Order: sequence, then C-alpha cells, then structure tokens
Amino acid sequence: MKPIKVNQANFEAEVLNSDKPVLIDFWAEWCPPCRMIAPSIDEIAEEVPEIKVCKVNVDENQDLAVAFGAMSIPLLVVVKDGKVAAQTLGAVPKAHILEMIKPFRI
Repeated sequence: MKPIKVNQANFEAEVLNSDKPVLIDFWAEWCPPCRMIAPSIDEIAEEVPEIKVCKVNVDENQDLAVAFGAMSIPLLVVVKDGKVAAQTLGAVPKAHILEMIKPFRI
C-alpha cells in the first residue's frame, strides 16, 4: 500500500480515528533530507501492513505542521489511539524507522 496523503480535511478520519497505529511523515518538496528518506517511507508502507503510513506536506498543511510542532523536517511521528506515541527528526535510516515503529506493530 502506498502512503496516504493527509490534509486537514481527511486528518481526523485517516489518523485520529485509525484502528491502526499511524506513521506520519511531515515533509516538503524542497527538502533534500525529506527526499532522501522518501523511498524508505514508501517501502515501509508496502512492507508493514499493520502500520498505516501517511504523508503531510507542511507547505500545503501548515495548521497540521504547527499542531505537531514540525519546526524542522523531515519529522516522523507515530500516532496511536489519537495520541503521539513516538517521534524522530531528520533523515534517519530505514532501520531506525523500523525500530521506532516496532513496539506498535500488532
């Protein structure tokens, strides 16, 4: 499954009301580190079906970026049961992301 593009209109349905833990990638097109981790995010979306993977373009969704304190990107946030459960900042390796989501795999 491909990452789901999330915006203000579908955020509640896709993230807050999700029956699965959600990995959110806060990113922007102009951000080289965001482009560096994009393939890993796509792979995780395909390889880890028990986690929903979403992407939030911070330029198009500034309200969501502010709500999550995305002052720097890429920012990866895990939301479980509507609450932030984990997060990491920067272009981290895929192994780091997998380790971060490991406790949330059903």
